[in-house]
Amino acid sequence: MSASTDRKQRQQAIAAGTDKKTLAAQEAAKKQSQSKLRWTIGTIAVVVLIAAIILLDSPLMIKATTALKVGGVKLSPAEVNYYYGNEYVNFVNTYGSYASLFGLDTSNGVTGLKEQDCSMLEDGTWRDYFLDAAERDAAQVIALNDYAREQGITLSEEETANALSSFDGLDEIAKNQGYAGADALIAMNYGKGVTLKIAQDAALRSILAGKAYDAAVDGFVFTPEEIAQYYDDYNGSHDYFDYLVYDVKATVEEGAESASEQALMEARATADAISMAYQDGSDIEDITERFEAAVESQTEALPTNRSRVQGASLNADYSAWLMGSREAGDVTVVPDSDNSGSSVVVFLNREDNHYNTVSVRHILVKAVADESGVYTDEAKATAKARAEEILAEYEAGDKSEESFAALAEQYSEDAGSNTEGGLYENVAKGQMVEEFDAFCFAPHASGDTAIVYGESGSYAGYHVMYFVGEGDLYSNVIAENEMRSSNASAWLDDLMLPYEPVETYWIRLVG
Repeated sequence: MSASTDRKQRQQAIAAGTDKKTLAAQEAAKKQSQSKLRWTIGTIAVVVLIAAIILLDSPLMIKATTALKVGGVKLSPAEVNYYYGNEYVNFVNTYGSYASLFGLDTSNGVTGLKEQDCSMLEDGTWRDYFLDAAERDAAQVIALNDYAREQGITLSEEETANALSSFDGLDEIAKNQGYAGADALIAMNYGKGVTLKIAQDAALRSILAGKAYDAAVDGFVFTPEEIAQYYDDYNGSHDYFDYLVYDVKATVEEGAESASEQALMEARATADAISMAYQDGSDIEDITERFEAAVESQTEALPTNRSRVQGASLNADYSAWLMGSREAGDVTVVPDSDNSGSSVVVFLNREDNHYNTVSVRHILVKAVADESGVYTDEAKATAKARAEEILAEYEAGDKSEESFAALAEQYSEDAGSNTEGGLYENVAKGQMVEEFDAFCFAPHASGDTAIVYGESGSYAGYHVMYFVGEGDLYSNVIAENEMRSSNASAWLDDLMLPYEPVETYWIRLVG
């Protein structure tokens, strides 16, 4: 090829952009362009990811999206967070420091529950546990609110005002604790996005749900025959049995896993001897003293035990015997089913709950404990003197139940009844402290009054008593309450069928 031809071809290649230098330059430019493109795409992806994270964590997404659908209602993550936080708070308040025994770490509140395995579930976290409870609670509230609307059940202005009053001063409390306001305090305790408005609305819905439920349950009607038959079907499981028992344990030889046949026979012989000694001791009128004397005559072991047990909790070894046709003082010997020995049992009494409950009013005047928590005689005397002053004030008036109720609302320190005029209805035996109980079930006419002392682990003081009258048979109260509970459970299950909670993508924002 001639030099002129070669030069001509190079010129053509340069013009066409196919010479080596040009190709190399083009390749370098291409790589640089691709590198810029990859960097640009990568940067955009990072920016989008950051934006998505910010968006997911923003109040807008927590309040504006739907996390749960129940019936025709859509709940935002913030609204579900309220129910979620409420379940957590209730659990912690119920168990307090014992919550740790369930494996729940409360140091970080509602945050961090996703990482904590839940001992209440076979496979799941505490977030799973509280979220499931929250969804059930929300579904039940929504179902009962729909039922309330169908039945025309609403909250009165007073009920609404009382419900909202529990939030009074929350903004000031929050600021005193270093929060910006009530919304910040509530969000800290219940979860992101939960505001004072969300909490107030949820409280009103819950109260309306309770009112609707009570109205439905109150509407159940049972005949006296149905109630009596229901109680009879318990076959004594709700009755109370008073009895004495002495367990004669068979000796277990060292190294043996259980007592030998010989040892069991010897234990039975001792139990039989105690039974015979008891029957021969008829000159001792008091049953308990006679039994204790019989035990002491045959053994130097521990004293006898007196028990008052509900039928459902009786020892299976002698429950059938106690539930039979027994009279006070009857005795039997039964072998222990675990082959540990034999038991001597003496029947004292059976309370079948066929007695009338009572209704009373009272005014509690508490004694003031000293710095060490002791109620001194002087403090008790002061409380008694004040109770006598209140009774005198009542007797100086018209001596009506209404005037007593007014005094109870004015003076009583019993938070459980002072807003109800001191009234307790359908009181059963053993429900109150001993002296209160004794007044209730002594013979009285309506309007009888007295002052009785009372003491428990939480107070000491005096009750100004007012006897209202007898109520229903306690056996009927037991049966009817359980009938209502059973029917209410079935009714609520049916009501809830169309209200199965359905989670959406945004449920991940809850908790």
